[in-house]
Amino acid sequence: MLKTLLKSVRQYKKETLLSPLCVVVEVFIEMYIPYIMGLLIDNGINKGDMDYVRKMGLFTILMALISLVLGASASYFSAHAAAGFTANLRHDMFYHIQDFSFENIDKFSSASLVTRLTTDTNNIQQAYQMSIRMAVRAPFMMIISLFMAVSISWRLTLIFLVAVPILAFAMILIIKNARPYFPRIFRAYDELNRKVRENIRGIREVKTYVHEEEQIENFKKSTSKIYKLFRRAMFIMAFNGPVMTMMIDAVMLALSWFGAKLIVGHQLATGQLVSMFSYTMSILMSLMILSMIFTQLMMAQSSGRRVADVLTAKPTIVNPAKSPLTSVTNGEVVFDHVDFKYNKEDAHYALKDIDLRIKSGETLGIIGETGSSKSTLISMIPRLYDVTGGAVRVGGHNVRSYDLKTLRDNVAVVLQKNVLFTGTIKDNLKWGNEKASDEEIVWAAKIAQADGFIREMPDGYDTMVEQGGNNVSGGQKQRITIARALLKKPKILILDDSTSAVDTKTEREIREALKRDLPETTKIIISQRIVSIKDADRIVVMNHGKIEDVGTHDELIKRNDLYSSIAKFQEENSK
Repeated sequence: MLKTLLKSVRQYKKETLLSPLCVVVEVFIEMYIPYIMGLLIDNGINKGDMDYVRKMGLFTILMALISLVLGASASYFSAHAAAGFTANLRHDMFYHIQDFSFENIDKFSSASLVTRLTTDTNNIQQAYQMSIRMAVRAPFMMIISLFMAVSISWRLTLIFLVAVPILAFAMILIIKNARPYFPRIFRAYDELNRKVRENIRGIREVKTYVHEEEQIENFKKSTSKIYKLFRRAMFIMAFNGPVMTMMIDAVMLALSWFGAKLIVGHQLATGQLVSMFSYTMSILMSLMILSMIFTQLMMAQSSGRRVADVLTAKPTIVNPAKSPLTSVTNGEVVFDHVDFKYNKEDAHYALKDIDLRIKSGETLGIIGETGSSKSTLISMIPRLYDVTGGAVRVGGHNVRSYDLKTLRDNVAVVLQKNVLFTGTIKDNLKWGNEKASDEEIVWAAKIAQADGFIREMPDGYDTMVEQGGNNVSGGQKQRITIARALLKKPKILILDDSTSAVDTKTEREIREALKRDLPETTKIIISQRIVSIKDADRIVVMNHGKIEDVGTHDELIKRNDLYSSIAKFQEENSK
């Protein structure tokens, strides 16, 4: 895990090294000051030597100033390194996620990926900054203080032989009991993030169905779960403070008692006892700091594993290792006895023995009941998923032989759940082809029957689209996304129920324009409406992940019960 995460340090290695270096020098100076103070008391104040007092006093001030500068520098370098490291970490995660297949996204979930990019990386940043500063400072301070304490009085140092093991045992016990809560807390964060995203994205539906109270209650349950888990973890961690305070008080009391006896017995000077108090406090404070570091590291450990899981996850769909094809000659599609299941361990197949050939330039309709795997079938063509068995060929070659960009540039998919991005309508259209001219944009919009309503908007093609496309209707959104796909000038165009929000007249005009202006493009239309596919060259009837029948509208009406029943039902409901 650490090896994976630390790869993101990169250009911040210098700051990462400078911070602990400044800390080490700062600690040496800081730990030397109590020793000087002891000398100042015993050799200056007690003996009435004011020259010695002034000389050592100025030296102490100089040391304190140097220590202050070093401490400030360490803080700056650690903050700079931690912020840069985390920026790189987010960058590496985000770029790696871009290579993920749908299977990878399904495994992690989009809500969890957002949590890992935000909450988890914040935890790692805090732990990293603490590790290169406080985690260096505390052990060095404790070791040097212990060494200086032994050099002053090894008898008094024996007090620590009792105190330190007790503190260490208490710390281990606290960490052991608190650690299991943190993975559960971050999973609860994932769940909360998912619910918030669903609520915000579906706010219109929430208000339409008056489900605000239910959503608020769900939110309360999620936040309450996080609160309870955090409360339990923090309750356990809270024992750290009282234990530390009790041990500090006990050690200071023991030090005062035994130190006074040594002074009375002329085995210890007053200044040395003062130094011992300083070193004792340094040792105990170091232990307290270490306990805080362990607390943060426990949280960061869980976050680090989650981030490392993303960074080490291998995309399930990658370019061919050797000489990928960089051109698609035609729009022929062949499904050669294709099997597919979403979970390799699952016995259920989403697609089973699909054997189908679609000619280049052909218009193919696909229909079937909900859950018949229509969308799953077409997702095999641009390699959104890879087949479990069999093969899919485009233009005479296995889709796995193509460069992914080449394949997906030539296979345009318009989904039912359309997404528009913040920006102008023109910006959204140029997702299909960022180099498209204004004439090409208008050409694609006219085929998609979008040019008319776009020109009626306040700023035409330069009209801003709100987040999620909330300022355009469902039908308008679908037509914009069809135009966006057309700008790719693909060999294969797939419309996955992407005209469901468009009226039948406009839908017919879109189909006629596609047939007229894109005669050589293979068009695959998935629809729940018979009227949307009845004029297709052939129609595929899907049923439970299998092809039940293939034929024209008239042929299927006569021989296929499922198709004829759908047609009859829709005809009756349209009257």
